[in-house]
Amino acid sequence: MIKSIIEQIREELQEKDRAREQGIILSREIVRNCRVAMQHVHKTELEKARSMIQTAKENMEKMISVLETQPDLYYSGFVEHAQQEFTECSVIYSLVSEKSIPKPSELKVEPVAYLNGLGDAGGEIKRHILDLIRQGMLEEGERYLSTMEELYMGLMVFDYPDAMTHGLRAKTDRLRLLLEISRGELTAAVRQQKLEMAMKALETEFLSRK
Repeated sequence: MIKSIIEQIREELQEKDRAREQGIILSREIVRNCRVAMQHVHKTELEKARSMIQTAKENMEKMISVLETQPDLYYSGFVEHAQQEFTECSVIYSLVSEKSIPKPSELKVEPVAYLNGLGDAGGEIKRHILDLIRQGMLEEGERYLSTMEELYMGLMVFDYPDAMTHGLRAKTDRLRLLLEISRGELTAAVRQQKLEMAMKALETEFLSRK
């Protein structure tokens, strides 16, 4: 009797271990897909980014399927990490390609993972603003700065314990810092642009008087 009970438990644990291994592999693959997609976004290779995000979505669905009978594994951490990366990547892609920001239900991610993904998106928005500054696209940079500010204002209302939000407060604080840095960089760039325009106008006026 004891032997059969133990054997049944062993089989259940073997099944759980197999699901765990598959889930972790898929989680890592999703993270890799998302990071490659993000690289394509920053190079404005949007079609390649979209294709990689679709691959990440398919891997996300596989991971959920593998873990559907293992809720303890689903909530053990690695799934949430993959969902955060997927959210961040999908949001940045949507912003750059001027599409609607996807909802948690559309991405099939948990609400807290979605919020943390939004928090992580601030760093990528800052990077995109820097790219726009280098290209002299300051008005576009201002638009992304407004998006970052809207993001911060939205996240700061979630003043709940970390046990519920899984580190969201720290990410929101970091987002505030990134927001201020980006505002300073963009302000400096605007001032520099105005100075250069004024100097060019003076030069043109001076040459016209010769």
